[in-house]
Amino acid sequence: MTELGDAITREECCNVATVRRVAAMLDLDPDDFREGAPLPRGWHFILLGADTRRSALRVDGFPGLGVPMPDLGLPRLMLGARTVAFHSDIPIGASLKRTSSVRSLRQKETTSGSMAIVTIGHELNLDGHANPAVSETQTYLLLPASKLSPGKVDRLPPVSAERITTAVADETLLFQYSALGFNSHKIHIDRAHARDVEGFPDLVVNGGLATLLLTEFLRKDLLVVPSAIRVRHLAPLYCGRTVTLAADRDGSAWHLKAFDDLNTHAVDMEVDI
Repeated sequence: MTELGDAITREECCNVATVRRVAAMLDLDPDDFREGAPLPRGWHFILLGADTRRSALRVDGFPGLGVPMPDLGLPRLMLGARTVAFHSDIPIGASLKRTSSVRSLRQKETTSGSMAIVTIGHELNLDGHANPAVSETQTYLLLPASKLSPGKVDRLPPVSAERITTAVADETLLFQYSALGFNSHKIHIDRAHARDVEGFPDLVVNGGLATLLLTEFLRKDLLVVPSAIRVRHLAPLYCGRTVTLAADRDGSAWHLKAFDDLNTHAVDMEVDI
């Protein structure tokens, strides 16, 4: 396991073949993305995959993003939040240095048992550049092995916002996103594990995929190029169910939200331009 503060450095390449696979996953024309063009903001997830050996994976299959994720005897893991600062564009085809580390690890006792909060930090530096092009932190919740027991949830009133669209993350999208990020977390790809071991009603949409759906809404529908995003994950989204994406202006910034099929607020994103 990577110790607190230890940094892992890797050479990464934003190669055009992988970028075109992201485009294909999003049902875009791969030929629209060429070497030298700026990588769409939000697509840098392809540069953050860990190379954790299979024998060192957590019991839930999660490899970590950039660094191996600690186990701590807490077999369940959910993404709680992320912040991303886009300092400059990453050209498609560029070589980069990725530096990833465990920034903080805090264990606590709750009424449901022990849990831990782990923050992972990343910097992506273009070759020859001292300052990062992208900085990101991710905060994960490590949880005990207690099954969810969701009661009946009533449908909430319809979503109201300045701009609204919908999306559906099906099994194929979850698989392709997980493959592109080298993410073997079982709740996204193993329905039996998600249901029978962790107590979810179905496969869980990757937190990073939910973020990508929102940043694509920004890029394609709102024509916004973000300088920074701050994301909180409030409730799970599930495979095959309609996700409502909503956006409102907030002064010179934007405030985006994702809602599940019962209109529960699942993801909150603040966007700086």
